[in-house]
Formats: sequence, structure tokens, C-alpha cells
Amino acid sequence: MPGENLTRIEAEERAALVSVHDYDVVLDVTTGPEVFRSRTTVRFSATEGASTFINAITASVHSVTLNGTSLDPAEVSDGARIQLPNLATENELVVVADGNYMNTGEGLHRFVDPVDQEVYLYTQFEVPDSRRMFAVFEQPDLKASFRFTLTAPAHWEVVSNSPTPEPVDAGADSKTWAFPPTSRISSYITALVAGPYAVVRDELTSRDGRVIPLGVFSRKSLSQYLDADYIFEKTKQGFEYFESKFDLAYPFEKYDQLFVPEYNAGAMENAGAVTFTEAYVFRSKVTDAIRERRVVTILHELAHMWFGDLVTMKWWNDLWLNESFAEWASTIATAEATEWHEAWTTFNSMEKSWAYRQDQLPSTHPVVATINDLEDVLVNFDGITYAKGGSVLKQLVAWVGIDAFFAGVSAYFKKHQWGNTTLADLLAELETASGRDLSGWSELWLETAGVNTLRPEIETDASGTITAFTVLQSAAADYPTIRPHRLAIGFYNLEGDKLVREHRVELDVDGERTDVAELVRLARPALVLLNDDDLAYAKIRLDEVSRAAATEHLSGIENPLARALVWSSVWDATRDAETSATEYLRLVLGNIATETESTTLRIVLGQAVLAASSYTAPERRTEALRTLADTFWDLARGAAPGSDAQFQFVKYFASIAESGSNVDVLQSLFDGSFALDGLDIDTDLGWELLIALVAAGRAGDAEIDARLAEDNTATGQQSAAHARAATPTLAGKQRAWSSLIDVDTAPNTIVRTTALGFLRAADPALLEPFVERYFAMLEEVWESRSYAIAEKLVDGLYPSTLANRSLADASHAWLDSHPDTPALRRLVIENLAGVERALAAQERDAQ
Repeated sequence: MPGENLTRIEAEERAALVSVHDYDVVLDVTTGPEVFRSRTTVRFSATEGASTFINAITASVHSVTLNGTSLDPAEVSDGARIQLPNLATENELVVVADGNYMNTGEGLHRFVDPVDQEVYLYTQFEVPDSRRMFAVFEQPDLKASFRFTLTAPAHWEVVSNSPTPEPVDAGADSKTWAFPPTSRISSYITALVAGPYAVVRDELTSRDGRVIPLGVFSRKSLSQYLDADYIFEKTKQGFEYFESKFDLAYPFEKYDQLFVPEYNAGAMENAGAVTFTEAYVFRSKVTDAIRERRVVTILHELAHMWFGDLVTMKWWNDLWLNESFAEWASTIATAEATEWHEAWTTFNSMEKSWAYRQDQLPSTHPVVATINDLEDVLVNFDGITYAKGGSVLKQLVAWVGIDAFFAGVSAYFKKHQWGNTTLADLLAELETASGRDLSGWSELWLETAGVNTLRPEIETDASGTITAFTVLQSAAADYPTIRPHRLAIGFYNLEGDKLVREHRVELDVDGERTDVAELVRLARPALVLLNDDDLAYAKIRLDEVSRAAATEHLSGIENPLARALVWSSVWDATRDAETSATEYLRLVLGNIATETESTTLRIVLGQAVLAASSYTAPERRTEALRTLADTFWDLARGAAPGSDAQFQFVKYFASIAESGSNVDVLQSLFDGSFALDGLDIDTDLGWELLIALVAAGRAGDAEIDARLAEDNTATGQQSAAHARAATPTLAGKQRAWSSLIDVDTAPNTIVRTTALGFLRAADPALLEPFVERYFAMLEEVWESRSYAIAEKLVDGLYPSTLANRSLADASHAWLDSHPDTPALRRLVIENLAGVERALAAQERDAQ
């Protein structure tokens, strides 16, 4: 694993020896562009005479002083840990060191804005990266109070977990900010954000009467696009909802939300100082799906202030609970407290599809995963941790009842505030509140892996009356657990051109066969929908009659959640090679024009592109892609001017329009010789069109340089890197490859966008020369790069576009010869699983 590991056993042993009181961290970021000075004073209790270590990833260590005695840095520090021998009952440690600024989105990240050359800093510490900024006992259960002091340029804004103090002059155009100490929190949610950020301020009154200051921050060059009023509105709606439902006031003194550059994640729940990707500052038109996702993310991070920050997991095996709760809580809050009332439809289309996909990979694991060390944590930030966990919590809420669930959660917060807990602590409060024994539920849902498949078995007589109705449940051979499900079954019939639900029954399904007597003697409907209203976490299948009705009339279902369930059912059957890709594309092309939910539209269009490019039989792939592109363009022309649908159809058209007359259309849109009514070719859409033209061989470096000269911003540089890497020549692909593998200077966002362009190839054969190079570079990259960069290279450069047997064989060969790198192997195994699934789908499509 890149970086230094920490095992669970080491953490448990250290926690048995050490109790941390407080940290005093003094930083100076006026020391140049490469390193910063860090002086950490930590006071802690220990078992007398014991020895342990503190984490500190450093450029150099100048001094280590333990209880007044100087220790030789050359003897006690290895650049990642500092050994602490012969501890007293009460200890004071002082470490003076230089730390490296990062450009990977980890630790203390330093960014220079190409627009005005201003410097911006922010921290990202989850999972193990506060040790890159100061000496720290880096594990979640060693909570402490943190006091940060920072010397920085005088014109900067400086933000941390505590309210920002008035700075004092430090000379040489610098000032020093001495923050008050925090409450007892874990090191991974501490934060420091500094730079000439633009800020908008507001406030709200908490339920306990305190006035909570609010701030929204962005880079100066982006501030004109920051819709702070809307962000404050959603934040206040979230505060009111969570304080009411949790029956507990917001636990911190202020709430700042900071949109920061070159960010790896969507956001991070630093206590009182949440950082977000600045992709959420919309400088160009974005889809409604992205706008809704931003609201969910805002509320996700706010929910963490209670679940995760106030009460924190003891060890990373309960990371899932932290993230799953925030996923569930943010979705219900979005649906009930904001204008995005169909948030549960979005949850089905996005989160659940992610969960089902992750749960069918060879690397799937129980929701409560075994986390032996930090390496395990990093690879388990996945669809099980977030999406399956959130889905399972939704099932738990149905099991205990929403009122009992919120009552149990409230009792949990009040009982364990400022402490660390395990899953058992939460389940105990839910059992008390609901009166239900949850031990069996936990065993079946949290301690076993895999997803069940439910399908209807229907018998009728000559008149079409149902004589027997059974729900069949199956499980994957490797994960054979059969689980209980609370679900609904909907009966839909045609009324004109509408498919209308005429009957619904809710029941418990358990075992491999569940007979549904309530449906016997009813007329067989046009469409039978298992798991109607999406109560259960399970894959569902349509019977043949229902699938035929869906293909002809899916757009006639008025309920967007029901449509999403049908979309996902047929897609999952396609991924499992039960339904051909051609059949799935027929469903899409016949019904997507009127889909109203932006996220559903976005997901289905992406799945259609994957089906055409990787799941169709190779001999019909070119035709499938051309038909899809033609249809997307026709749909864009027919969509309402300025609508979200028009925008999405154009974007997906551009993603695959790489031959013939479609490239002429791209060119005319890009140069303005043709315009769609209501469609603005703004800065970011213009880049997407140019990337498509480069990938089609219609544009090159000259056009990229000209556009970059007009948009020499961080986003413009990322788009330019994407475009250059999309050049459809061997030399172009080699240039992209070399910029990532032969040198290690590109920041995280350029690595990501270059990889996206590298994999874009209308002729996948262009990537064949890189298969051998890919496997040859894996170990060196994994050992030499930080985790954030290594993961992007391993995943981003895997030539999945080929989707052929040769790539699968090469993947198997590498795995057979490299048995001892579990986290790296997992990434390769997951990519290989995608290829194997594509090969099975191609075979099915050829039948």
C-alpha cells in the first residue's frame, strides 16, 4: 500500500496505553512552496514505563522533546512514525518538523490558481492523513481537543473547526491566527483551510437558542458563480429537520462550507468546517441531477455533524455505519425538507444501482467489513459502505418503524456524545425504542455478503385469472444467504396509453418460495412489479409478459419511482446476460424521450452507452452506437428548448458521436453554424464538444490551445488534459500515458481527466499496445505513489474499452503471478469482473 500502514491490533494496543488530552499545533505556511513548518505539542496520559509511537509523515524532523528530554530525530523518527520510549503517567511531547504540501488531495493540499496566481490551501485527513500536517495519534478512538495556530499571508481567510479569531500582525505581510480549542473530536475531522477565499456569511438560530454563524467560501476567481443564498437555504432546512428529528441541537459553534480546488471526493465532514468539491460551484449549466446531488451532499455532511463527528466509530469497521446513516438521513431530509421530493427515486437510480453493482463483484463483502488495517479501510470506501448500507438502513427503518428509529438514534446521540461507539451501541438503543430483537436482522443483513434476486412465478387459467402466485428468491452460489424482505407487489394495467397501478399488496417474503394468496383469483395484469415502492434491497425480475409491456409502455407509468424500478430491473437482467443488450436498447430508445427524473435519465443514458459499446455482440457494435447517437440527436432536437432533457441528450450524443454526419453536427454546434433553440454552448459544454471533436479526429492541439487561451482556469486545464488524451492516434495515447507514468508531477485532477481521455477510443484497438504496459507498471506505481494517485492510475488506465478475451486473459495472468498485494489485486479483480460480465453479455447478445 502507498504510505505507511496501521493495523487494528496496533491501534487497540496503543489505545490501551494512551489517553490523549489535547494538541497544540502551530503552523507556518510562509516558508515557501514546497514545505511548511509544523510544531506539535501533545499532552497525554499513558501507562508508566510503556513505549508507543505517534504518527508523523514528514519531510524532515527538526526536534523531538518528550517530557523535557530531547530525543534524537535520526533515532526515533523514520519519516512516518516517531517512537516514544519510557512514558510517564502524564506526558508532554513536542515535535518540530517540516511537512510536504501535497497536490494529490491528501494531507495539506496546495493549489495555485492559474487565473490570478493566488495560493489556496485545504486539508483532507480521512482516513489517515492528519499525520501529514502534524504529529498525531492517528486513530478515531483517541479523541482530543485541538488548538490550531497558523501564520499565513495577511490577506488570507483562515478557517478551522473553531470560530476564526482576529489575527495579530506577524510582520512581513503575515498574520497569525490563534484558534480556540475544539471539543473532543477525532483527528480525521480536524481541518484547516486558508487562502484568499471569497466568503458570504449568514446565521441561524439553533433549537437551543444559540446563534450559529454560517459561512460559504470559494476561490475569488469562482465567486461570481457561487449561489450562496441557495446553499444557505438548503443548510437551514437541513438544520431544522435534523435538530427536530434527532431531538438534539447542533453540537458545534459555527458551520462553514468551503468549496475547494482539486478535491478527490464530493465532500468531507470536518467538524464545523465542511469541504466540498468546487465542481459544485456551477460556472456553466449542469443537469438537474447534479443540482439535486449537491443538495443531498450538503445534507449528507450536515448529518455527519451528529453521526460521525459528535459520536464517532471506535474503529474503521464501523465506517459503513457512519456513511450509510448519512446516505439515508440526507435522502429522507432531501425528500421531506426540500423541493427535491423525488429523492428516493434518485436513491434507487443512483445509490441502489451502485450497491447492486458492487455487491455482485468478486470483492463484495459484508456491510460490516473486516478492517484489519488502513489498507482495508481505503479499499472499502465503496458501494457497500455507502449505498448498500444506506439501503439496508432503509429496510431497518421499515422493520422498526420510523418513529422508533428516530427515537433510538436520538437516545444514541445523547448517551454517547463526544465518545466512540460500535454498531452494538446503536442497535441496543433501537431495540429499546422499538421493542424488537435485532440480533437476527443484523446477522442476515450486516454480516453476510451478496444480493438476492426475486422473481414472480405466475400461473393463470384460460381466462387470464391468476391461479397461483409465488415470489421466488435466489442467491449467488458464493453468497447463498436467503433473507427476509418486506416489500410490495404492484399490478399495473393499461388505461389508454398509461400503465396505471390498480392493485398493491405489501407482505413479508422469506425463504426460496413465498406464496401470495392475496393475489390468487385476480386478473393477470399487463405488468407485475415486485418491490413496488422500493422497500427492499434485492434485485428484481420481470416475467416475460411484464417485460413486453414495459418495452412498449414504460413511459406510460406516471410514478417516477416505479419507472426507475423497471429501468433498473431490465438493466440488471442485461448485466446478468439474461436479457440481450439489443433488447435493453430497444427499451431505452422506445421510452427514454419522456423520462422526467434527471438522475434516472442520466443513469439510463449512461447504461445505454455501455450496452452499445461493450455488451452488444462485436459485429453489431458499430451499428448499435451509430443508432444510439442518431437517436440521441433526434431526441435533443425534439426536446423542449432549454430543458434538462435537451441538455442531457446533447451531452450523451457528444460522448459517442465519432463518425460520419454526427461529427458534422458536433462541428456545427461547436462553431456556432447551427444552434438548437434554448441550448447555450457555454464554457463547459463547449469543452465537451471539443473533446468529442478531438476524439473523432476533427480537432487537435491547435484547437485545444486556442480554447485554453480563452479559459486558462483550473477547469479549463483539466478539460484540455482530457482533450489531449483523447487524441485518436497511437502517439496521442502514448503522450497521455507518459504524462502520468513516466513522471509524477500531475495533480490529482489532471491525473483523473487525462485517464478519462486516454480510455476514450472509437477504435478500441488503439489501446491494445498498452495492455502489457499496464500490467508492467502496476507494482511500481502502487509502491511509489500516494494512495489517491495510485488508485486513479490503476483504475483509470485499465483498458476496459477493449472488453475482449485477450484483456481478460492478461488480467488473470497478472493476478496468478501476484498473490501478495491484496488492495492492488482487488482493484484489478474488480476491473476484470467488468470485462468478464461484458463478454457474457456479448455472447448473449449474439444468440
